[in-house]
This record gives sequence, C-alpha cells and structure tokens, in this order.
Amino acid sequence: MAIALVLGLIAGAGCIALRENLISGGQANVWKSINDIFFQDITAEGANHAFGIFYILGQMFINSLQLVIIPMVFTSIALAMCRISDTRKLGRISYKTILNFIIMYAGALILAGIVGMTIYKLGLFDVKVGNGLQAAAGTTGTNPLLVLVNAVPNNIAAAFSDNGKVLSIVFLAVCVGLAIHVMGDKVTVLKKLMEEINEIVTVILSFIITKFGPFAIFVLITRTFAIYGIEHLKPAAVYVAAAVCTLLFFLVFGYALFIALATKLNPIPFIKKIAKVSVFGFSTSSSAATLPLNTKTTVEELGVSEEIASFTLPLGMTVNMNGTAIMQVIAAIFIAGSAGYNMDISTITVIALLALIASVGTPAAPGAGAIILFTVLTGMGFTNDAALLAYSLILAINRPIEMLVTSLNVVGDSAAAIAVAKSENMLDEEVYNN
Repeated sequence: MAIALVLGLIAGAGCIALRENLISGGQANVWKSINDIFFQDITAEGANHAFGIFYILGQMFINSLQLVIIPMVFTSIALAMCRISDTRKLGRISYKTILNFIIMYAGALILAGIVGMTIYKLGLFDVKVGNGLQAAAGTTGTNPLLVLVNAVPNNIAAAFSDNGKVLSIVFLAVCVGLAIHVMGDKVTVLKKLMEEINEIVTVILSFIITKFGPFAIFVLITRTFAIYGIEHLKPAAVYVAAAVCTLLFFLVFGYALFIALATKLNPIPFIKKIAKVSVFGFSTSSSAATLPLNTKTTVEELGVSEEIASFTLPLGMTVNMNGTAIMQVIAAIFIAGSAGYNMDISTITVIALLALIASVGTPAAPGAGAIILFTVLTGMGFTNDAALLAYSLILAINRPIEMLVTSLNVVGDSAAAIAVAKSENMLDEEVYNN
C-alpha cells in the first residue's frame, strides 16, 4: 500500500504537470481527451461519451467496500453487546470510549483554533477568491443537534438501506445486542446468524483489501490529483498549507502523545502499524471503507481485544471525527477572514463547538466534511456573497485535504480503542510491542 501511495503521488504529480503544460500551450483539447479516457466522472453532465477508466475502477472498489458496511457495523456491535456479560463493564467501556473521543476532540480543536487564529491575525487569510467562481448557496443550514434526533430511526428498513445512517445502525445494534444479552439462551438462532454474517463479511473484505487494495490506492490517488489544476490553489494556498500542516502535525504527534499519556505505552509501534490504515484512509477518503482494515490491524497487530474493537471502532467511525473538526475550524476561519468578518477568541470558540457537533453528524463518506461545513457557516452567520465565494473555493479544492482528514479520523478510532483496552486490561501488550 505504501508503494502504491508513492507511485500514485508521482503519477498524479505528473498528470498535473502534463495538464498545466497542455493548457498553457493551447492544447486544452488534448488534455480533455486524456481526461475523458482516464479520469472523467462519467456521472457528470456532458460526460455521456467519456470512458473514465480510473473513475470506474475507483468507484467499483469503494462501492464494494461500502456494500458491507451496514451488515458489518450492525453485527459487530450487536455481538459485542452479547459478549460483554457484565453490564457494569459495558457501562465502563461506553463511558471510557466517549471520554477518549472527547479528549482527542479537545486537543484537535484547540490546535486548529490556535493555528487558525494565528494566521488570521497575521492577515494571511485576507485574500481575494473571485477567480471566476460562482457563489455556491450550499445546503440549507440545520440545527446540528438534529444528529441526536436522527440517531433514533423511525423506520428500520430505511435505516438499513442508507449508508448515511450509520449512527442509527449503531443505536439499533446496541438495542438488539442488549436485548439478546438480557434474554440469554432464549435467543440462539439470531445470534448464530449474526456471527455467520460477520464471518462472511470479514472474508469478503479481507479478499478485496488484500487482492485489490494496492491497485485501487494507485488509481484513486492518481485520479484525485490529476483532476485538480492549480487555478484555484493560488488564492487558497495559505488555507491549503495551514490545513495540511495542522492535520499532519496532529496525525504524527497528536496521537502519539495521546497514546503515551493515556496508556503509558511506547507510541512507536502504534505509529508503524497504523500507517497502512492511514494510507488506506487517505486513498479512499472514506472512514466507512477503511473500517475493515482498521479493525483487522487494531485487533491482530495492536493487540486490542475483539470485544473492545468491535464496539469502539464502528462507533468512532460515526462520531469521532478529529480530522474533520480541524478542517472545518480552519476552513471557517479562512472563509470568515476572506469575507471580511472579524474574528476573536469567543468567535473561534463558538466555531469550534459548532464544528464539534457538526463533525459528529458527518457521514463516513468521501467529501462529506466540506458539505457539512456549510452548517457551521450558517450557524455563525457567515453567508454574505464573499463568504459563499470562499465556500465555493473550498468545495473546489478540498478533496485532497479530505483525504488527509480521513487518515486522522481512522487513526483516532484505533488510538481510542487501544486506550480503552489498556484501561480494561484487555490489551495484549506483547502483540502491541512486536
């Protein structure tokens, strides 16, 4: 996967250089032909005759992973509830999981706030973002607290038919698992069925990831960089640099510090073993698609009990979005600065709180963070024409940043699982340190 990542970055950079040279040399039609053959989104308007080879291969891979997300999350969490025989232990695990999520969120938001405020005070976010962009109205802003209401579904069939309702599936899985736990030996067929479904899903995902993962990573990364030119990067260069540097810092040092302080373990083995999960998340830009590999790595290589991992990781995939929170805070400050709004500590604090709530409700799917960002903007009242133009710019360039955001999100889930397992004496330290 690491080799595929490097090759993809090289190929993507080559495509960017080729694109810019052809367009600047008056050969835009040549690049359009290349783009239609390899990179074009064939669902886009006017792409009826495009081949989009890389797009098709990448989407087939992501779809094959997302196909089993709902059954995997449901069976994993429900079975975890069944396996935890001590109700008090279940309460402790839930409490510790949420607490660790909050601690990581706090660190991420404080770091993002400091970076964003520093750059704003230096005046680096005061840029013109016109460049021919059309102002995007975005989606209608809603109260972020609706995520709590939507977590409890009113239609079980609808919940199981929508990958965007993973939080509802978590709720249903906990309810079913606890009910089976209370009924004990009265329920055997359903429990056996869920165990077999979970095993089937694991085999399918292991085959997809092992056989097709590296090739898919190359395809996804090459296409992502090939379809983005530099015409929108120049006015937002400071935002891109700030977001990337902050995300990388938290990914490399933030989680290592969390592991060291929360578990008293050496964070180096964690960093080495979780690297491939980070690369996979970067490539797919989807926490949901990365869940199978994250679970396998956390249990088999980091020594976390399957009992802990099967509860913490699916829950983290839906509510623990540290990278998303960092991106949304820096993006909101960038948009506010470029649109002429005044920023102070209290304003950034409110932005951070809105970003926290919005992040919890962000679907574990590619590009979702930039869409949910509009909720933060409307909540703050950043809706003048200049702000909408800046938001349009974010939508245009944010995919590479979203890829890095996903890396943080999935690594944070694994870090939380290790901390919970360590506190419950359910971490195999020999496996972790090997």
